[in-house]
Amino acid sequence: MKQQVKINKIKPNKDNPRLIKNDKFKKLVKSIQEFPEMLKLRPIVVDQDMIVLGGNMRLKASKEAGLKEVWIEIAEGLTEEQKKEFIVKDNVGFGEWDWDILGNEWDNIKLGEWGLDVWQPEEDIKEILEFDENINFLVKCENIQELEDLKEKLNITGQKMQCSILIDKLK
Repeated sequence: MKQQVKINKIKPNKDNPRLIKNDKFKKLVKSIQEFPEMLKLRPIVVDQDMIVLGGNMRLKASKEAGLKEVWIEIAEGLTEEQKKEFIVKDNVGFGEWDWDILGNEWDNIKLGEWGLDVWQPEEDIKEILEFDENINFLVKCENIQELEDLKEKLNITGQKMQCSILIDKLK
């Protein structure tokens, strides 16, 4: 049964095998702040003891977003084995994206803001850079020449940006 409850009544699942990294977590918090109605449409699933089975990251992000109440669905009558199965199956992505439709029918910038990692044309990247000068990325190069070629292609100069580079054991 779907219902709205005080957020402090819900207990995160300490055995949750899923993680969310800082950047994606920030996007999730922003998503909840901008579109909290989505939580009613996709409530956090808890067991009878109010322990999260599905939605640990949404719970954490909802707290970070300052929500006092969230929507839940109580899964009743599940065995411990079924609870574990639910936790994993709820997070498995069985489907795949149709990249042609996404690329032709959807706005790449909005998709990125909504948390989907998509390829973005150079014009979109320039538009994003105008809003956020602190974009971090990790580059893995096999050797110094590959690093120099990449820096030249990206037009990276010491004056424009700092560049952190990881180079695996050069031989």
